Parts: sequence; structure tokens; C-alpha cells
Amino acid sequence: MNGYANHALKRFNYLLAEIDAVYHEMAKQFGLSDTAMNILYAICVEGECCLLSDICRLFGTSKQTINSALRKLEQAGMVYLEAVDNKKKTVCLTEQGKVLAERTVRNVIEAENAVLDGWSVSERQQYLALTARFLMQIREYAISMTEEDSHD
Repeated sequence: MNGYANHALKRFNYLLAEIDAVYHEMAKQFGLSDTAMNILYAICVEGECCLLSDICRLFGTSKQTINSALRKLEQAGMVYLEAVDNKKKTVCLTEQGKVLAERTVRNVIEAENAVLDGWSVSERQQYLALTARFLMQIREYAISMTEEDSHD
């Protein structure tokens, strides 16, 4: 038996894994865990602070995993947490964290921008449209699978 995945799905999964591997290697070169780099990335995209819940959602990482990396970044003096209200927390860069983000994540964001800027406007629009379409459709399938499981 050849399995369930057709050639396009195998290629898609291969490309996703290779993209993840590139980001993992960049984090490793910077001396960061993948999760620490993701936290710094999320904060940099937002400015100097980011809601903890947004970091978890943006990278699909559990709150427990994010909190573990946050504790290490806090202990190293890179970030601090601020309570927004009783339930929400914001993660902010310290001055030392800003320096770290500048020498690490800024380079990643610049590389991503360079890649996208190297594409034509129509290529960027097509890529983003197809990615959004895939997300919407796979989300619909996920919801329908969850609903089917709850009826069993």
C-alpha cells in the first residue's frame, strides 16, 4: 500500500518541514531555542510588547511551552511581563532584549522581507491568497471532524 498521501501532499509536507528546519537552524545559530526565537519574533512584529495569548496563537504553541521559554528569557534579563488585566499578560523586551532582538530576529525579518520583495506583486498576492485559502479550508475540515467526533 502506498499510504494515504498523494504526491502533492507529500511535497507540501516536505516543504513545510524544510521551512521549519531553516528557522530551527537560524535559531540555533543565534543560540536561541525555537520557542525563544518565536517569542522575540512575535514581540518585534508587534513593536516592543505583545500579548502572551497572541504569541501562543501566532505560533500554535502551548501556553506551557511558551511560559517555559519566557522564564528563561526573563531570568536572562531579556523580557518582562506586565499584567494587562486579571487574565491577560503582555510580554515586553528589556533594553538587553532589544539588543538581542536587533542582532537576531531583525535579521530573520529582513531576510523574509527580502524574499517577498524579490517576488512580483502578483506572485506575493497569489502566494498569500492560496495560503489563506488552504488555511480556511483545512480549518473547515478540522471543525467538521471535531463535530463528527462529538456525535459518536
